[in-house]
Amino acid sequence: MEMTAPRVRLEPWSLRDLGLLRAANAPELMTHLGGPESEERLLSRHLRYVALSTNPMADGLMFRIVLLPDEEPVGNIGFWPTTWRDQGVYEAGWTVLGEFQGRGLAVAATREVAKLARAGGRHRWLMAHPSVANAPSNGVCRKAGFVLLGEAEIEYPAGHLMRCNEWRLDLEAAGERADEAI
Repeated sequence: MEMTAPRVRLEPWSLRDLGLLRAANAPELMTHLGGPESEERLLSRHLRYVALSTNPMADGLMFRIVLLPDEEPVGNIGFWPTTWRDQGVYEAGWTVLGEFQGRGLAVAATREVAKLARAGGRHRWLMAHPSVANAPSNGVCRKAGFVLLGEAEIEYPAGHLMRCNEWRLDLEAAGERADEAI
């Protein structure tokens, strides 16, 4: 029996998505990211997401993940520029609400984000840095076609050291592989 990939649509993050961000701030979803954020930090993050997604000059985007055909927001995902080992790259991050996990939605959304990052053509690499203890997010990276480079220690959030896996997706070569993997 062949399983079909879930269908998702990515919609630019907007002011109306604060409730979705609050839902994603649940303790069980923030375990690997230093715990839930305060309301002040959450509002700040929300405004950064809105600014990133409404600025036509931005080199990155944030999205709400919408499950099709239900049209239900199920999480968020985005990519943004950063520096990794002295070179410009994109970094990706995502959250899928607990009741929607385990259905392949994050993998489908990550493949869509990779297509958008590739279309931008500014950076060759798309990186992801999930905690080594976050098996679901590491699985998303593997299923979306990222290559595991090893472990690293990063500071995220500020003041909190996290042991993470470094995953890298080659945007110049990923188009064919990622599309075939769907």
